[in-house]
Amino acid sequence: MDAEQEEGFVVRDRRGGSGPDRPSATSPAASEVQSHQEAAPSDPHQGSGIPVTFSSFVISLGSSSMMLMGEQLDPQQPPMPLNLPQAKDIIDLLSVLENKTTGNLTTEEQAVLRDMLYALRMKYVSLAAK
Repeated sequence: MDAEQEEGFVVRDRRGGSGPDRPSATSPAASEVQSHQEAAPSDPHQGSGIPVTFSSFVISLGSSSMMLMGEQLDPQQPPMPLNLPQAKDIIDLLSVLENKTTGNLTTEEQAVLRDMLYALRMKYVSLAAK
């Protein structure tokens, strides 16, 4: 084989077809998945009205952690039971993001992440001390 010549490969998209790891088109599960796919918007930003950004991702994770620590973000919904270990997991995840994204964030993104982590840590410490 020539040094400049490379062996090729073929990529086949099997997402549309059925196979051993996919339900057949006639199964109830396949029909349900297909109806959900048809109902889902093709643009991921279309449904929520909020663009997915790093800051919105951090706020979403932070809100989840706050809810797990007893914050009631929506007065119409009943409060979630406290789950401090799961709230701590989210805080730790945000800490990893902070470490891994050092130098790669805008000033605004850094501020959102720093402020969210501060608020979450203070809330967690106050609840864990009780």
